[in-house]
Amino acid sequence: MHPFASYVLRSYYRGTGWNEDNLFANLTRSSNAILDFNVPRGLQFSISKSPNALFKTTYSLNALPSLNGSVGYIFTSCELDVKSSKDVRFKDMIERFRVYDEPRRPEGKEEEWLAGERVDKRDYLLYGRLYIPTGRLDALYSTRLSPTLQAMVAAISDPRSSLSAERSRTVGAPSSNIMLSLQHDTGKWCTEYTWSAEDGMWGVRCLHNFGKIGGSADSADDAEKVSVFPGMRSKPKRVDEEDAMEGGLKGRISAGAEFYFSAKEKSAGVSTGIRFTTLPDATPPSFELPDSSGSQPTSYPRGPPSQPPTTITALFNPMLGHMSGAYAARVSRDLSVSSRFDFNVYSYESEWTVGAEWWTRRRKASADPSSAESAAGPTAGVPRLEALDEVSGVVKAKASTTTDISLLWEGRLRNILVSLGVVSNLSSRSKPIKAIGLELSYFSSG
Repeated sequence: MHPFASYVLRSYYRGTGWNEDNLFANLTRSSNAILDFNVPRGLQFSISKSPNALFKTTYSLNALPSLNGSVGYIFTSCELDVKSSKDVRFKDMIERFRVYDEPRRPEGKEEEWLAGERVDKRDYLLYGRLYIPTGRLDALYSTRLSPTLQAMVAAISDPRSSLSAERSRTVGAPSSNIMLSLQHDTGKWCTEYTWSAEDGMWGVRCLHNFGKIGGSADSADDAEKVSVFPGMRSKPKRVDEEDAMEGGLKGRISAGAEFYFSAKEKSAGVSTGIRFTTLPDATPPSFELPDSSGSQPTSYPRGPPSQPPTTITALFNPMLGHMSGAYAARVSRDLSVSSRFDFNVYSYESEWTVGAEWWTRRRKASADPSSAESAAGPTAGVPRLEALDEVSGVVKAKASTTTDISLLWEGRLRNILVSLGVVSNLSSRSKPIKAIGLELSYFSSG
């Protein structure tokens, strides 16, 4: 489950129109959501609050296996619509399998003028977290320099890094570091430049999306508005430049590479990757009805998808000889599966990992044909729907040839988000359970 700070950061990106998915670092995000999910360790609590639309606070406590905690603060230049743990859309708090929308060129904020002078300022986010009792401090600053350019500064200050280098490696204490990142996204191309002060690491990442990219939401070439009936919002029908080939999948290809060089270690590295993903219109067309609270619309599918939402990725690092191929697909409305094969051409070591995520639902309401005609308001005349339900939780499981099996359940109990997981090694008779944990998260708005 996303920490509250990650949820706010994603809300900031969404509010400012930045697409964090159009990065080479997130090329395998769909399969990683199923195969690399994190299981909580021990007993963890987190409480967060949004006093206003600009300022947020978060507190966490780890009770087991050791007692420690942290205090964090977040400030943004723009107002964010951050929900409480009771009202937040559950899928927004979970790293999950998705077929992402086609890349679009980021748009800048509208200009604001007062007395003939421009008064709007560029957006930014400030985040800081202090860990107790270690005294470690994490900080992040992100700002938009232009509609297509974003800069980030991340820093770690740890008092334990004052130990000698040899002792630091022995006890595993993290060292202080600062990293700069500059991201340039034009929709079709996304380039990222990074620098790390600790080891003098310079890096360049680029990602290219083949085919057309999306335009503005109200562009006639990009989306077709489908009118359902009065008072109901309709989602645009996504289109692409090519039709599906008979017997095959319709999709787009993205390819990228990264190069990095360490001045301190006098070493360099390079890796490449490619991704095929079905078009977003493989997701069933749907219409949205206002929720009973009026805050979150609820989507209802119109029919089965013409092709299963699928993502296929391949990575290759020629210097290390590492190859990785992953496949992920949604086989039904609530079930997604994924598999990955890793192989090293130098050592012939390999690993095969499989996983799945299954969404559980609970019935909210059911439309009655007799009451549809007599209903008043924006939903008047709505045809009968088979099930009007909402997501109540998700179960994730993965297993690999390393004999590790992980199981995770995440859901919502009243106003609290809950994560419960276990990691086991069936080949070990002395210690079959490697880790088990429970995480409780509560946050409020206003």
